[in-house]
Amino acid sequence: MSERPQRKDPVDAIIDQWAAVRPDLETRAMEVFGRIYRLSRMMGDRMEKAYAPYGISRGEFDVLATLRRSGEPYTLSPRQLSATLMLTTGGMTGRLDKLERAGLLRRSPDPHDRRGLQVTLTEKGLSLIDEAVTAGLAVQTEALSTLSDEQAGQLAGLLRELLAGTPEPR
Repeated sequence: MSERPQRKDPVDAIIDQWAAVRPDLETRAMEVFGRIYRLSRMMGDRMEKAYAPYGISRGEFDVLATLRRSGEPYTLSPRQLSATLMLTTGGMTGRLDKLERAGLLRRSPDPHDRRGLQVTLTEKGLSLIDEAVTAGLAVQTEALSTLSDEQAGQLAGLLRELLAGTPEPR
């Protein structure tokens, strides 16, 4: 089985331009991160469209998905949600307000901490997130369909190594 010729993308044009004016530059990092950035933007837009029929944004999806992944009783503190999603408490409050108004989650006093709150997924929220995650995965799976299963596995492994080896900014 012969391999397909490599297709050109907009990053190739950028690399070619740099090579013409600065042939001394090693641009491999630009190739990798330029593609990661472009893919992230494109997939972010596609994910927004996938979640829109459910009345939620990607950020709201993230809150609901974090509660769903936590397992029964699908309850976390706002602090736990903020830490997992790397959000400020102010940013989290706005998302929680909207999701609570929509009946997708509820906030209640934490029985173990008089000053704390618990955020719990409602039945409506559970049903919605289960449908939305399926829709989002379909979009992501379609995007990966240009790769073989082996290639997708290799890519996942390589990105895992890159992510694990890249320190968080201070």
